Amino acid sequence: MDRIIAAQVFVTIAERGSLSSAAELLDMSRAMVTRYLAEMENWSGTRLFHRTTRRINLTSAGETTLIRCREMLVLAEQMSAVSNTEKDEPRGTLRIACSQVLAQDSLSAAITAYLRQYPRTAVDLRVDNRTVNLVEDRIDLAIRITNQLDPGLIARRLGDCPSVICASPAYLKEHGIPKNAEDLALHNCLTYSYFGKNLWHFERAGEPLSVPVSGNFSANDSVVILRAALEGAGIAMQPVISAGPYIASGQLVELVPKDKPITLGIYGVYISRQNQALIMRSMLDFLTKWFGSIKT
Repeated sequence: MDRIIAAQVFVTIAERGSLSSAAELLDMSRAMVTRYLAEMENWSGTRLFHRTTRRINLTSAGETTLIRCREMLVLAEQMSAVSNTEKDEPRGTLRIACSQVLAQDSLSAAITAYLRQYPRTAVDLRVDNRTVNLVEDRIDLAIRITNQLDPGLIARRLGDCPSVICASPAYLKEHGIPKNAEDLALHNCLTYSYFGKNLWHFERAGEPLSVPVSGNFSANDSVVILRAALEGAGIAMQPVISAGPYIASGQLVELVPKDKPITLGIYGVYISRQNQALIMRSMLDFLTKWFGSIKT
C-alpha cells in the first residue's frame, strides 16, 4: 500500500509541478509528500526530478517511471473495485500516540471497547508526553489535548477537555481559599511544563482572563501534578476527567468556580486523508462517539 501511495504522490507532483501543490491536492503535509517521493526514488534506484529553487522537472528516468506509475495506479484501482464488491470490516494494526493522562483516564478503555467491536484489528499504543513527529516516529494517529495545532497536519476534533482548578483540603486549611482567579497569583501553583507553566487562561462571564502563576513544583506529566495536589503540595489545573473522581470523594476541592479554565479540544491528528485505511476511519468515528458521550 505504501508503494501505491508513493506512486500516487509522484504522479501528482509531476502533474502539478511542485511538492507544495501536490501536498495541497492530496491533503497531505509537505513533509509526508517529501517522504513518499524519497521512497519512490529509493524504490526506482534513481533520481526522478531535477530540482531548482523555483521549479522541478522530470529526469529521463522520471519520465519512464511516470508512465509505469500511471499504469500501476490504473491496475490498483481495478483491484480495489473488485475487493469493494465484498463486505469489508476494519482490520490491521494502528499505531496510536497519546499522553499518559489521556491513556490512563480514557483512551485505554476506548481502545479496549474498539478492539472488542472489531476483533480483526490491533492497536500499538505509544504513551509519550512529548509531541511526537508522526512521520519520523511512524505514528498513524496521535490523540492530543490542545488548542494549538500544527497547520501542516490534518486534525479531527474528537471532543472537549474542560479543566478545573483544585487543591487538597490540607493545603487550603494551611494557606487559605482563593476567592477568584487573580488570587491564584498569591498561591503555590503546580504547573505542567508543556502547557500554562507561567500563565493560566480563564473565561469569566464570557470574557477572557489570564492570570500569571508560579510555584515550586512543575512537571512534564499531569498525572504527577495531580498526585502532588492530592498530597497537599499546591493548587493545580487538571482535566475534569482526571480530577473529577477525587473532587467527588472530597480528596480535592474545586476552586474559583466562577472563573472557568479555557476548554481544550481533544484532537485526532494524522498526516493525510488520501487512501485512508478503514481501520483509521472507523477509529476516528469510534473515538468521536466515545469522547462525545463522556459527561464532565
